[in-house]
Amino acid sequence: MQRFFINKDSISAGQVKITDPRVHQIRDVLRMKTGNEIIVLDNTGMEYHARLTGISQKEITGEIIDQNKCEAEPHTSITLYQSMLARDKFEVVLQKCTEVGVTCFVPVITERSIVRKPEKITKEKLSRFESIIAEAAEQSGRGIIPSIKSPVTMNQALAELDGYDICLFGSTLDCVSLKEILRSNASIPGKIALFIGPEGGFSDGELEEFSHRGVKAFSLGRRILRTETAGIVASSLILYELEQ
Repeated sequence: MQRFFINKDSISAGQVKITDPRVHQIRDVLRMKTGNEIIVLDNTGMEYHARLTGISQKEITGEIIDQNKCEAEPHTSITLYQSMLARDKFEVVLQKCTEVGVTCFVPVITERSIVRKPEKITKEKLSRFESIIAEAAEQSGRGIIPSIKSPVTMNQALAELDGYDICLFGSTLDCVSLKEILRSNASIPGKIALFIGPEGGFSDGELEEFSHRGVKAFSLGRRILRTETAGIVASSLILYELEQ
């Protein structure tokens, strides 16, 4: 069944009213008719099973048949601090990590980032990124659209780690696995900060800051992964290990 994120205000008194660009998608692209059923989501974690009752050029209406809490959202929130990448590679990270279950994306300017200018992420690009995330969230059955923040420096990223239960960074050095770190924790973490570096890895200075602030190194195995692959694999392994 097709899933669509819509404005929360569009759901009221057992009815749904869609007036945004979704109208074109539902009517002209998917060619749905009255009587067809869809799932609409209000981005709070609730999903509504609706039957279409009216389709016009500017508006689609429907009646809510049932509503439930979305069961696809992980209990552990992962914020992915991804070293800034070229746009095409970053879009892959956004799409696939949304499918996996990442909650928030933060582009980070590291010392060895290929893209080092935050202005490279314009409002237009950010809007495109948000669309990619929303589409991936719909496709993968998510109940909440992950957020994406404006680029930050490494110092800015490290300054906001107080609220996390575990902070991790991927390393090519010989160190413990994600499984060992997660299983050594006394309880299931509610919030995890996950740092993924650039192709050249984190600098010595950045590694010292990680050590100083208690950010733990983990290994993804004997093979070296590209940076756009590492975040996808790491977030997948974290949620798998936590059975989410």
